[in-house]
Amino acid sequence: MKSWDDLRFVAAIARAGSLSAAARKLGVHHATVFRRLGVIEQRLGVRLFDRLPSGYVPTAAGQGVAETAGRIDDDVAALGRRIVGRDLRLTGTVRLATTDTLATLILPAPLAAFRAAHPGIHVELAIAGTHASLTRREAGVALRVTNEPPETLIGRRIAPIAHAVFAAPGFEPTGTLDPSAHDWLVPDDSLASTVMARWVRQHVPTERIVLRADNVSVLGAMARAGLGLALLPCLIGRHHGLTALTPPLEGWDTDLWLLHHEDLSATARVRALLDGLATALLAQRDRLAGRDTPLPRTVTET
Repeated sequence: MKSWDDLRFVAAIARAGSLSAAARKLGVHHATVFRRLGVIEQRLGVRLFDRLPSGYVPTAAGQGVAETAGRIDDDVAALGRRIVGRDLRLTGTVRLATTDTLATLILPAPLAAFRAAHPGIHVELAIAGTHASLTRREAGVALRVTNEPPETLIGRRIAPIAHAVFAAPGFEPTGTLDPSAHDWLVPDDSLASTVMARWVRQHVPTERIVLRADNVSVLGAMARAGLGLALLPCLIGRHHGLTALTPPLEGWDTDLWLLHHEDLSATARVRALLDGLATALLAQRDRLAGRDTPLPRTVTET
């Protein structure tokens, strides 16, 4: 290897599994990654990746290079975190990783209040289908919905997010909810580990599923249009003006966590954002737990 930059390119391809994904990670064009990999392999005289229809898979030599690069990258990231962790200024940028749903429904007011209190701190929102890595400093703080936060991170459990069955506005329920008597809108396989998907697998007949989606807010919008019923966070149901057919279902909560890497605990701007968000979000506990969701008296949960 001629430089750390070469190692960085190899590691990015190994982790991403494709040139285009590695290019996005590195902030360059995919042609640059293709050209750079060719130069590295020619210089070493060995193929580092097998080009398969499913993507780029490291050869034995490539795996060894990628593992070495990963260890160096981890060390560099750890050094960076320790340096940043000594920053006591209430200025600079903090990157906040979360989902589009949380950013839209619960973060605007808390971030506006934080901006007013700390005009010298700038927040960057990282909204993506996959979680930004706090370990690699792609984000300083994360707001995540999970019942199993990563052991490598520390943080605070803010509140349980309750779920209930919702239907379109004006839906007239009667008696006990029978899932087999209705069409359903459900999460797709990318959300298979969520409580929504687990509840669906236990209660909804496959033949009654009429639509799947990889976005919870989209399911709420489809339910509002009358396509079917959906188990949703009460927060989403209320946002779309849906009719709740059950009370918040006991045992089907998901926790909302505010997380960060322990090396950044002493960074003033990170601590300020953590404290500001925790205070604002704790004030929304009733909303998150579904205690503000009106329920029809004629329906009971399944």
